[in-house]
Amino acid sequence: MKTTTKVIQDAVMGAERIAVITHIGPDGDALGSLTAVGLYLRSLSKSATLFCESSISRRFDFLPLINSVRQDVLTDSEYDLIIAVDCGDAERMGQPFTDIPEPKPFIINIDHHISNTKFGDVNVVGKTAVSATEVLFEIFNELEVTFTSELATSLLTGLVTDTLAFRTVGVTGNTLKIAGALVDAGGDLSVITMQTMMLKKPSTLPLWKTGINKAKFVDGVYWTSISKKERKKANHHALSSDGLVNFLSNLEDAALGVVLVEADSGMIHVSFRCRPPFNVSEIALNLGGGGHVLAAGCKLPGPLVKAEKLVVEMSRDAVLQQMQD
Repeated sequence: MKTTTKVIQDAVMGAERIAVITHIGPDGDALGSLTAVGLYLRSLSKSATLFCESSISRRFDFLPLINSVRQDVLTDSEYDLIIAVDCGDAERMGQPFTDIPEPKPFIINIDHHISNTKFGDVNVVGKTAVSATEVLFEIFNELEVTFTSELATSLLTGLVTDTLAFRTVGVTGNTLKIAGALVDAGGDLSVITMQTMMLKKPSTLPLWKTGINKAKFVDGVYWTSISKKERKKANHHALSSDGLVNFLSNLEDAALGVVLVEADSGMIHVSFRCRPPFNVSEIALNLGGGGHVLAAGCKLPGPLVKAEKLVVEMSRDAVLQQMQD
C-alpha cells in the first residue's frame, strides 16, 4: 500500500480545496470515515468540507466534526480534490458529487465493499477489511498520523457498527488488535456501542410493529415492506428500518431477510441481510445495487407492490440456487 499511500499524500498536500463525501443514508462506518478524514485534513491545516446528502441521526452527535457536515454544495464552491469514503460507486455520493462541476477533480476512493466499481483516480479498496475505517487506519499508520482520542473515536465507530460490535463474519485477530489500539488511543468503546448499537428512535417501535405485522416467509426468505404512508404514520423520516432487516434475518429458519421502504419520491429502498453460507451481494448487484456478502442493498422504482414481487422472486431463486451449490 505504500506506493498508493504516497500518491494520496501528494494529492492531499497539493490540494487547496478538498471535498470529502460519504454515501447517502449514512451508517456508522460512513460517518466515522467521513469525520476521520476531516480530522486528518484539519491536522494538516487543509481547507476541507465534509458532505453527506442525507440528514444524520442524532445518535451520532458524539462524533467529532459531525455538526460541520453539509448536505449541499454551494454554487460558487470550487474543489480540486474529492475524497470518497465508504462508497461502492460514484452514485452513492449523491447530490454533493453531482453538484461539483465537470470535469470532476482528482478522486481518491477509499472503501471496503467487494462490489466497489473503482471509480476513483486512486482506489484503495480493502475487500477483506471489515469497515472503511479499518482501511483508513492502515493508511494513517503508513502516513505516521498521530491517533488522537477524537480520531480514534471516529475510526472505532466504523469498526463497531460494521461488525455489529465484532460479531460478524470477517472479524479477525487483526480487527481486534486495531480496535484495541484505538481504545488505547482514547476511543470510548462503551459510548460508541451504546449510541450506535443500542439506542433507537421512538419511531422505531411503530415502524417495527408495522413491519413485523406485515412480514411474510417463503422458501427461507423473510420479508416485509413499509409504504411511505405507513412510514409517515410512524413518524419515521429516515429510510433505514433501524435494524428490522437484521431481526428478520436472525430468525432461526431464515436464509435471508429483506425490508423494502418507500421513499417520499416513490423510490423503493431495499435492504438485504443473511447468515453464512448464503450471499446477498449478488442479488443486490443484479438489481443495480451492491454491498457485502452478508449485507447489501439497492434502490428500485415503484410502485412498492411491483418492487416487492421482483425482490422476493429473485431472493427465493437465489436461496434455492445457493442451497444446491
